[in-house]
Amino acid sequence: MSAVRRPAAPPAASADSPQLRRAAVTVGLRIAVAAALMVVLVIIAAALYMLYLSHHPDAAAANAADRVYVESNDMLKAMALAGFAGILAAGAIGWLSARSAIRPVGRALEMQRRFVQDASHELRTPLAILDARVQLAELKVEPGSDAARILAQVRQDTASLTDTVQELLLAATGDAGDPAEPLTAGPVVAQAVAGLQDLAASRGISLAAGDGSAGDACIGDDGGPRVCIAANSLRRAVLGLVDNALNHTPAGGSVTVAVAQSGRWVSVTVADTGSGITGIEPSRVFDRFAHSSEAPAGGRRSYGLGLALVREIATAAGGTVEVTGTGPSGTTMTLTLPSAK
Repeated sequence: MSAVRRPAAPPAASADSPQLRRAAVTVGLRIAVAAALMVVLVIIAAALYMLYLSHHPDAAAANAADRVYVESNDMLKAMALAGFAGILAAGAIGWLSARSAIRPVGRALEMQRRFVQDASHELRTPLAILDARVQLAELKVEPGSDAARILAQVRQDTASLTDTVQELLLAATGDAGDPAEPLTAGPVVAQAVAGLQDLAASRGISLAAGDGSAGDACIGDDGGPRVCIAANSLRRAVLGLVDNALNHTPAGGSVTVAVAQSGRWVSVTVADTGSGITGIEPSRVFDRFAHSSEAPAGGRRSYGLGLALVREIATAAGGTVEVTGTGPSGTTMTLTLPSAK
């Protein structure tokens, strides 16, 4: 039986129209302000000239027969009215010009949103099919076996990917979704670390959760620090940090992930034993398409987007992410989020 395609989402332009209108109004106001300044300067110059003539009658007397005299007050009023009309006209012309100029931007945004909407929607069905097949495979393997463990991880990864696709779809439709409920950070971080254990082992890198120091939360326990962030968003942020650490740690090295709380803040620290950040300011590694001069130890090409997405997730949750230490012995990055009340 063929799948029924759901109705298309509302036109993406409706989500961007308020921002585009505000941009047009802003441009129009700026043009109006610039015109107002010019008009005021002209009026001031004319007033100064008339004052000059009133105090220098000899200069005004030249060619008096060819002159038409107008009261200075009437002249200033006429200039003020003309200036006010000019300001309104400049603002209207600026607003219309801005609307015409940003129309291509609106079309580009609409195309971008439609692509994300269509791609996100089309991925949902294959992911649902994949999850169903993984469940069938789980029924055919012995519980507790390595195969069952791997299939369980595949199913978790599929669920996380489905959540990510849903987040992309909500973002493309301009729907922020429901506010995130408080959650315990430890289990989510532990799940993210567990999902990368096989990748770390294939590269000969030791990946551990918690370094045993005082103040660390016991990752994986039900207790521990709580934060207000979507579970999948926190998982994506941790995956981004750990994946970056693995990509810059040579074989035989180690990556450690720890969760701790200090006052109103909860921190997730990812420390590696790579060669450190070189060729770029540490604060810039979270910029889009930023690259270190160091070649990735994992051999995988970097597009400079992983850490940028981590910063976007942190910012959206009211937190930060930064490089708290780097050098020849390794790099430490810390994701800091507000603690849930």
